[in-house]
Amino acid sequence: MDAIEKLRVILRENDVPFFTDDELTMQLERAGNDIDLAAYHCLIIKAEECSLNVSGLSIADTHAYWLRLASMYRPNCTTVRKGG
Repeated sequence: MDAIEKLRVILRENDVPFFTDDELTMQLERAGNDIDLAAYHCLIIKAEECSLNVSGLSIADTHAYWLRLASMYRPNCTTVRKGG
């Protein structure tokens, strides 16, 4: 499994697609090919708050879920990001 595929698994891209392969490649390069750091950056991006309310139909916001996943990959268990 190459780095892009590992990153796709961590980000659950097969279940909840968000990034293109080019975007994942850019994030890996930005993180110096550190898969965990790239995953952290991508999960923070994926955590953008977005809920939907249309004519009584509500779709819950999932940003808290993505932030919990991001916390697993946070570098040095701090709030300071390293790299790119």
